[in-house]
Amino acid sequence: MPTGVTVAANGRIFINFPRWGDDVPFTVGEIKNGKVVPYPDAAINKFDPAHPGETLGSVQSVVMDPADRLWILDTAAPGFSTPVPGGAKLVAVDLATNKVVKTIVLSADTVLPTTYINDVRFDLRQGKSGIAYITDSSVSGPGGIIVVDLDSGESWRKLTGHPSTSPDPSFIPVVEGERLAAREKGKAPAPFNVASDGIAISPDGATLYFCALSSRHLFSVPTSVLIDRKASDETVGKAVVDLGEKGASDGLESDDKGRVYAGDYERNSVRQRQVDGEWKTIAHDPRILWPDTLSVAADGYLYFMANQLHRQAQFHEGQDLRQKPYTLFRIKIDGGPILLK
Repeated sequence: MPTGVTVAANGRIFINFPRWGDDVPFTVGEIKNGKVVPYPDAAINKFDPAHPGETLGSVQSVVMDPADRLWILDTAAPGFSTPVPGGAKLVAVDLATNKVVKTIVLSADTVLPTTYINDVRFDLRQGKSGIAYITDSSVSGPGGIIVVDLDSGESWRKLTGHPSTSPDPSFIPVVEGERLAAREKGKAPAPFNVASDGIAISPDGATLYFCALSSRHLFSVPTSVLIDRKASDETVGKAVVDLGEKGASDGLESDDKGRVYAGDYERNSVRQRQVDGEWKTIAHDPRILWPDTLSVAADGYLYFMANQLHRQAQFHEGQDLRQKPYTLFRIKIDGGPILLK
């Protein structure tokens, strides 16, 4: 079951498969000649708990940075379990050599026992080597934004437990006509609450957009208060702006014209936020079953994965309703990726 997709400037397509319970022989792959093969190789995709920082445990996202390097975001938390100590990390791969060129293991202060790192965006102009912004989409603890200095490898948390990074307590998702809830035989349905998930950045790098999966609201915050390690929780919290409802989204993305893209998993849709704040539906189809990660590519297309997340057995009293194959879609847009370098 795939979640993430990203496309290099030369058209190479990479996807990932988190280890949520399916048999996952490799957690990162490249699409070659219509087939998916392990990437960057099969060896690194075999998780070794004795070497958690050097092998891939359960990858949630793959994202190209403005320098056209592939970054792998490894949760090290298969099945949404407690992250393996020393395993949650960012891994950079040079596409020219297909070799790992940098690994940043996130600190225990940043990766809490409840943390599930989800998606990442980059601004390579900040600091010596750039800054990465990561969402913590915990299902059992506080959400938040993790900021990473790509030069030093240091990381810190912002907006931990803030309402904007937390599930909306009044949110009741309805997908394919049914309330989405964890369902076990003989038990009452339990809410499926997921914290901050989707993330996108503005073309000038000054604004970060984000949303909880269990919410219909889009939020923004100035990146300056995230980068400032001395900024208090109160200062950062006051800088957050509620941009209103956008629909219920898993992934977010943005393009070089300042438009924000969001999946709408309740309506089998993908939507585009105009620079004036108006939302426009750019794709609506019954086959868009849970649009997950969104990725704007240099070829002028928006790529996204439909992975039927809501049809998993945990939501249907143990019955797996997913139907293979999963689908990778793309939509032609009048825009390109944001290159902050």
